[in-house]
Amino acid sequence: MQTHFTLAQLADPDIQAADAILRSCVHCGFCTATCPTFVLLGDELDSPRGRIYLIKDMLENDRPATARVAKHLDRCLSCLSCMSTCPSGVNYMHLVDHARKRVEETFKRPLLDRGLRALLAKILPSPTLFRAALAGAWLAKPLAPLVGGLLGGRVGAMLKLAPAAIPSPSPVDKPRVFPAEGRQRARVALLSGCAQKVLSPAINEATIRLLTRHGVEVVVAKGAGCCGSLNHNMGNEAPALDAAKANIDAWSNEAVMRGLDAVVVNASGCGTTIKDYGWMFREDATYAARAAHIASITRDITEIMDEIGLDTPRLETEWRVTYHSACSMQHGQKIKTTPQTLLRAAGFAVRDVPEGHLCCGSAGTYNILQPEIAERLKQRKLANIATTEPEIIAAGNIGCMTQLAGEAGVPVVHTVELLDWATGGPRPEALGPF
Repeated sequence: MQTHFTLAQLADPDIQAADAILRSCVHCGFCTATCPTFVLLGDELDSPRGRIYLIKDMLENDRPATARVAKHLDRCLSCLSCMSTCPSGVNYMHLVDHARKRVEETFKRPLLDRGLRALLAKILPSPTLFRAALAGAWLAKPLAPLVGGLLGGRVGAMLKLAPAAIPSPSPVDKPRVFPAEGRQRARVALLSGCAQKVLSPAINEATIRLLTRHGVEVVVAKGAGCCGSLNHNMGNEAPALDAAKANIDAWSNEAVMRGLDAVVVNASGCGTTIKDYGWMFREDATYAARAAHIASITRDITEIMDEIGLDTPRLETEWRVTYHSACSMQHGQKIKTTPQTLLRAAGFAVRDVPEGHLCCGSAGTYNILQPEIAERLKQRKLANIATTEPEIIAAGNIGCMTQLAGEAGVPVVHTVELLDWATGGPRPEALGPF
């Protein structure tokens, strides 16, 4: 692809990076075959190639984002399936992240849209606010059809996604150290996160039990919290970088004081962002080196368990487990077979999902901001899952779990909960009584 940026424009590191990405695109269109929105809508502007043309035009001409540009970028799930199929190595993730930042800086959205986005950006990264919001949503849930009809599909989607019950806060999410059992083999920091620890605190609990049982000391570092991905993917750069800096500071201090072998993440959407901290802070003299180091030692829970090696299962089971690979896992982090291998080693009969490369429609805040497309993708995913006749659905991302759980017909649990159960932990609560 030819570009025509001026030398003055190329003095901006972000434009310079965008120029290199744009020039790597050869217009082949392989990305259109695996893009969920193009598969559903058939509009070239709702494909990665079409969006690249829109971004190129906006950046080259140094013009504010238009409603048309915002519409088609908003429809992008950031699933990154296009990056898995692109033969030219186009880094669409970095390009669309920069474009979204420009949209938020130069395009004035309608009032209700601005208000909803601001609300989500404020509430979701804060466990305290999110818990309060869920309590309110739970009370309003019976009115979802009426409220959704009056205020639009987005409000109805939020109420529909609210869980039937809100778990109590877990003591493991407070800053503390969890000693390894037996001989210590490693020391890691665990991202306790934000939304996940409100929706399903059992995931962090299972992660800590699994790691300590395998000889790993786990620290929940003081000052670490939201990874920043929710704001980052919405184009809100300042709060995203602030959240990332807090994590970098907390984990770097822990590494200096007591040493860290890894930062462990059990939400694949967060893992994709943290592994990109080095890029996000590449021009920041204060944070560049530390951000790159944290990114380099970040591991998904399945990666660290694969490195350590899973203990012999204590549970005899042939439960049929259909593994749903989150987009952020398979396309973002390129972890394609490790979770399935671990589940099989734990004794489960693992099945993969047909069309597994297509997104389930969760994608951070996408199922709220684009409820119609998200619903179509969810139903397509559920239909594909049903063909595998699962007894359990496993996933490594809380967003996917929340998206699928309401209509899956079988329990949806985190991969780590099954690995913990198989090696001596408690039976996942979602599976019900024995």
